[in-house]
Amino acid sequence: MKYKIVQKLKEEAPGYVSGGELGKLFDVSRTAIWKYIEELRSEGYSIEAVSGRGYRLLPAAERLNAYEIACGLDTKLVGSKVLYFDSLDSTNNYARKIAAEGCDEGTAVVAGRQTAGKGRLGRNWESPPDKGIYVSVVLRPPLAPAETPIITLAAAVAVADAIGDASGLSVGIKWPNDLVIDGRKVCGILVEMGSEADRVNYVIIGIGINYSQEVEDFPEGLRGRAISLKTACEEGGETCLPGRLTVIRSLLRRLDNVTQLVLRYNNKEIIEMWKKRSVTLGRKVGFRLKDTDYTGTAVDVTEDGRLLVACDDGVRRELLSGEVSVRGIYGYC
Repeated sequence: MKYKIVQKLKEEAPGYVSGGELGKLFDVSRTAIWKYIEELRSEGYSIEAVSGRGYRLLPAAERLNAYEIACGLDTKLVGSKVLYFDSLDSTNNYARKIAAEGCDEGTAVVAGRQTAGKGRLGRNWESPPDKGIYVSVVLRPPLAPAETPIITLAAAVAVADAIGDASGLSVGIKWPNDLVIDGRKVCGILVEMGSEADRVNYVIIGIGINYSQEVEDFPEGLRGRAISLKTACEEGGETCLPGRLTVIRSLLRRLDNVTQLVLRYNNKEIIEMWKKRSVTLGRKVGFRLKDTDYTGTAVDVTEDGRLLVACDDGVRRELLSGEVSVRGIYGYC
């Protein structure tokens, strides 16, 4: 109910709406309207009340909640339902739980902080309160498990484009789905799957973006290897840090766009989009395969989403996942 009131106030802004009119519209008493207004004020909405005129919504800083994220999103699938929490252990954990329980496809789980954020290969993801963006999306693509690597590449493209849309920053992709700005990591993506032998039951796309951390907010071992959007905007000089709400809404729209490509089996277009953002192709790389270390040059991405590396020993190897070090990024020389 309270967000219906917000919507009405938005529609009438900068004008006033009387308590009586709101009461008639939503079939509740003036007292109930006043209580809802107080709840909205406690959430950070700036609502002016003037005797004889009513209420009006004043311009204010962005507010982060499920209503504001979903309002007017206009996507086909992603963000069809939005769940927001001030704090979760992990948005991926919660998304996986509700996916197994049969939640709607496209459901987005957003948290203000994570107490046990997860990165790739079982690593922790630092998730300080109100300084990061933490989003997980549930998909149920009609794919076999072997066909899902394209989702990882598609998600990386979507998030890179979303950050660019919102901030104007130039974002690159390090294989397969680390997002980097000037050689430093700004975002990690963790794709998890629930499947049977021949079909996918659900896919969880988990996204963690460093939003407003200062250098000292990162663990000492990550300083110089990680960057936040705030720092990147300050270093860029001509860009302005967008609000978290703006970034999240841009993110869900871009994810929706690439999801439509995945559902149309348009792998070629996804891969070409990934290549344009790549900071891996054409660079010297190092990786470990079956307990053996290799170096070489990343030369291409195959149609099924594998990285093709021309190794220094003369053999071309295809990598589906795993750690790939790229010369000049994260301190690899």
